[in-house]
Amino acid sequence: MSTRLVHRISAACLDYPTPGLRADLGKYRQALGLVPVGPLRNGLDSFLGWLESVPLREAELHYVEVFDLSRKHALYLSYWTDGDTRRRGEVLAGFKQRYRESGWLVDTHGELPDYLPMVLEFSALADPVAGPRLLQDFRPSLELLRLALEECGSPYRHLLSTVCGTLPGASPADRAAVHAIARAGPPSESVGLADGDPRLLPFTAVAGGGR
Repeated sequence: MSTRLVHRISAACLDYPTPGLRADLGKYRQALGLVPVGPLRNGLDSFLGWLESVPLREAELHYVEVFDLSRKHALYLSYWTDGDTRRRGEVLAGFKQRYRESGWLVDTHGELPDYLPMVLEFSALADPVAGPRLLQDFRPSLELLRLALEECGSPYRHLLSTVCGTLPGASPADRAAVHAIARAGPPSESVGLADGDPRLLPFTAVAGGGR
């Protein structure tokens, strides 16, 4: 139950901040009380505290800067492993197949099926077995995103640390350690992206800063 609550709250908070999200913060605070005291609860508490303390406009601008204007914080799990390659289409189809196998009708609302908030919501509401397994399959993506958010100091780092904390084993300390758990290297072909695009270097050290 704790894992499902963590995934549900994280799914909502990783989406674009809206007045509706702000209105639901009290509900999420109440649900957080059901999560045992510890790292998972602390991480969500830290993020909710930040979101409660800043004006909505500031939260919106931060979200756009971190996730929309930067290429280093992609919320699409297969982007870290496959970039814009032909193989990614097969991987995305695999996400859709997982959703279909759950027996739920999933409305992606125009998003790609590997969009992290959607995967977390699937884990929380649809399939508490297949959902975490899907997150574990793409753990290298989650850990690379966590490290990137830690490097830029974004409050969203608390959410990624919390999500990673629901998966088996400790999080790797750095990108070199992520290599050790990654099942595949960076994509070998690109479609429509220039050489050197940081999105094509998911498993190599990317210098901090910049977009």
